[in-house]
Order: sequence, then structure tokens, then C-alpha cells
Amino acid sequence: MEINITKNDKVLNVSLTGRLDTQTSPELDAAVKGYLADIEKIVFDFEKLEYISSAGLRLLLVFEKTLKAKENVVLKNVNNVVKEILSISGFNQIITIE
Repeated sequence: MEINITKNDKVLNVSLTGRLDTQTSPELDAAVKGYLADIEKIVFDFEKLEYISSAGLRLLLVFEKTLKAKENVVLKNVNNVVKEILSISGFNQIITIE
């Protein structure tokens, strides 16, 4: 998985390419964890994300709980495969999808 991160004031923009699964979620966790104290919102660009597993979903939930508000974790450019996974798991009710 490829991770690109940019920070604009209190917003962390994270673009992912590939698969977010058991093998790659620790990499994303480590990449984002260093920013959590200084940000209020994370915007994930899933345009090039091919798949998300339960490990990736769990990590999104951890970020959501850390930032303490639904609107503070946003997913954008979600493809149909990932959107279906989010819907089946109920995460479309937990995480803001644009």
C-alpha cells in the first residue's frame, strides 16, 4: 500500500493506493499516529484504494474515537467495491462518506 499524507492546519489529508488489510493497516496506523495530537480532522482519499478488510475498518474506528466526532473522519472518492464493504459492515452509518 502507498500512503501520501499532507497536513493543512488542523486537517490531515491521507491518500491511499492499494489494499488496506491486516498486513498494511499497521503501516497506516504508524503513519497517522504521529499527527493525531495536532489535528482535528482526517480526510481519507480512497480513489485508489482497491479493498479494505476488517483490520482497516477497525483502524478507521480507532481514528474516529480518537478524534471524538463523526464529522472528524471523512472518506472521499470511495469506489463501489469499498463502498459496498462499508455499507455491509454498517460503517456508512459511523464514518462520513462524501
